[in-house]
Amino acid sequence: MRLYPDRIDEHLAGALAPVYLVSGDEPLQHGECCDAIRAAARDAGHSTREVLEVGGSFDWNQLTAEAAALSLFAEKKVIDLRIPGGKPGAEGSRALTTYCDNPPPDTLLLVSLPKLDRQQQNAKWFTAIDRLGVTIQVWPIEPARLPAWIEKRLTQTGMVPTREAVRLLADRVEGNLLAARQEIEKLLLLHGPGPLDADQLATAVADSARYDVFELVDSALRGDGARVLHILDGLRAEGIAPAVVLWALHREARALATMSADIAKGMSPDQAISRARVFSKRVMLVQQALTRLRTPQWLQLLDLCQQTDAAIKGVGEIQPWDRLTDIVLRLSGTMPTAA
Repeated sequence: MRLYPDRIDEHLAGALAPVYLVSGDEPLQHGECCDAIRAAARDAGHSTREVLEVGGSFDWNQLTAEAAALSLFAEKKVIDLRIPGGKPGAEGSRALTTYCDNPPPDTLLLVSLPKLDRQQQNAKWFTAIDRLGVTIQVWPIEPARLPAWIEKRLTQTGMVPTREAVRLLADRVEGNLLAARQEIEKLLLLHGPGPLDADQLATAVADSARYDVFELVDSALRGDGARVLHILDGLRAEGIAPAVVLWALHREARALATMSADIAKGMSPDQAISRARVFSKRVMLVQQALTRLRTPQWLQLLDLCQQTDAAIKGVGEIQPWDRLTDIVLRLSGTMPTAA
């Protein structure tokens, strides 16, 4: 059964399905759907959870063994199966199909993975899960829908925002829902419930910018390696999701790579910056960064961003924060890159 993310709470209030699949590349909705399913399972008596992470050497017999295992105390359990690569392969397809043919009692299987293409959705293993249980595909919030999403989140916390405040926050986060949630949480701490206008929001955001991802980016563009490491450590200590930090860094590296390529083709720096619609207050920072790295080095940064995204999704052994450190140091010119 297909289910939209905004209907999941309504569904989970009833009887739970034996299998759930959550797919998509939008991290906030993906994580919240999985969290909601796990919470509903706990409320329904599934007191134990086994996490299976599918990597290159994963043995799919582990799924079969967990399905067959009986708890000593006959407890209900959750099998939390995570497939960061997105494809179970031939062996995994057989294991999942077999599981769905004869699902074990008192067990809830939660399968989480990135966005699936049309071919994967037509695969036998996916259709088996869809037929037996619930499949949830999350998508990024379209720009036109983002203000309404933000307004709903704000009102759920007890804040009553004006239209201008909602628009200001939507412009600030530019579609990144994780960043939006972080900002809303900080607003609640700094401002509390009640009316919220654009001036109050701007003041609260400024007060909360001590370890802000946007200040991290600007410090890197200034070439201040010591400060970027200090801010990055602060973001990590405050519990900021690495995906939020990566989003801000990738957005900047992609824009700078485009401007650098335009300059390499003969466009003047001023023309390239104007074409990219850089805010006037950031023009000097962008100019500094463009003189620090050449186009191939900006492309290397984009490759490093892709590697970091994979690390955040559990692929490989490198820790995401180590990759983020590499990115900010290269962006600031503190760590040398290949010519």
